[in-house]
Amino acid sequence: NMGKDGGFLTPKAIGNRIKAKGLQKLRWYCQSCQKQCRDENGFKCHIQSESHQRQLLLVGENSGKYVANYSHEFHSGFFSTLRRSFGTKRVLANTVYCEYIKDRDHIHMNATRWVALAGYVRWLGSQGLCEIEQTERGWYVTLIDKDPDSVRREMDSEKKQKMDLDDEQRRQKLIAEQIKRDQERGIQQPEPVYSDLVRKDEDEKVQVTFNQMVVAEKKKTLPTSILVTSSKKRQTTTDETPDGVEAKKQKAEMQEEPAATESVFKKPLPVASSKPKKSALEELREMEEKRKEAKNRKDYWLHEGIVVKIITSKLGDKCYKKKGVVTKVEDRYQAVVKIIDTNDKVRVDQAHVETVIPAIGKKVLIVNGAYRGEEATLEDIHQDTFSVDLTLTTGPMVGMRCNNVAYEDVSKLAD
Repeated sequence: NMGKDGGFLTPKAIGNRIKAKGLQKLRWYCQSCQKQCRDENGFKCHIQSESHQRQLLLVGENSGKYVANYSHEFHSGFFSTLRRSFGTKRVLANTVYCEYIKDRDHIHMNATRWVALAGYVRWLGSQGLCEIEQTERGWYVTLIDKDPDSVRREMDSEKKQKMDLDDEQRRQKLIAEQIKRDQERGIQQPEPVYSDLVRKDEDEKVQVTFNQMVVAEKKKTLPTSILVTSSKKRQTTTDETPDGVEAKKQKAEMQEEPAATESVFKKPLPVASSKPKKSALEELREMEEKRKEAKNRKDYWLHEGIVVKIITSKLGDKCYKKKGVVTKVEDRYQAVVKIIDTNDKVRVDQAHVETVIPAIGKKVLIVNGAYRGEEATLEDIHQDTFSVDLTLTTGPMVGMRCNNVAYEDVSKLAD
């Protein structure tokens, strides 16, 4: 028999190892020392120990830094578990937390700046990292996938769809929309009437006639060339004598008309150019606009104060296809948008919104291109070319008209 002090294989040692495998109570865990106590007596002995007192002095010198580090580590672990195990599915926050705390070395909630899990979930929603929803069962979270690769893939797919929609399809779409609007207004298009071919007389002959003018033109012959006529006059036959030839030459020289001395070939008239030559001022202005276009054309276009339309369904039905005002731009490519209908604020990427074109006469902001950042008045809309005409109202070129500005470079200004 093994004695009481049998060591590793004693029942007490085996029981201690079995207890240590599972999770223990949170109230008996010391985060600063990263030590889990098994019962209340052990926790009491730990907090009275010298090592714990030294660690408390270190934490007390800069408690905010320690709490911030613990909060960051907790968020990293929780968010990684949510992304890896559940993806973009709608899931109960407590389910994610139970999955997260399976790791014995996880950061405990009582060491962070959030008092409870509900506070952390609300923080996720305020940061735009998750869609949150409170129900009777608790808080539900849905991850908003902002991975750079997925955003880039989504932008590439949108560009491909725009390229696939060629001019003919756009024209057909515009025609269909026009017909639909006419039908809504009560305007009915006359339908074509088809009938059978009826011949009154079966014995009637079919005659084909040609235009008499065409026939007459074909019968006309060109006049004989002067060169050919003069060459025929100079030709001699074999039965003529040299004296006769000489006499004919002298007679021809005496009877030669002045018109024969004129040149047969005439210099063609210069063809007038169809395009008028640009003046030096116009060329200088065109060069300046090209320089501004190259300088101000960016791959980001969000501006504060413009109205945009949310085109992604990942933010929920409450935000999908809703218009909002950009209240703040973050890191050039992200913005905080205030929904006009509900006054809710959401953080979105510029790939998930599009510009809004107002009615003619309204104020707009040029968000990209040569006159980026300038305000203008909308003068005309060209639906066939997806462009607009503007008149600048700010900047050094006030009053200048800009034609054929793309929809993507202009957006409505908030009232």
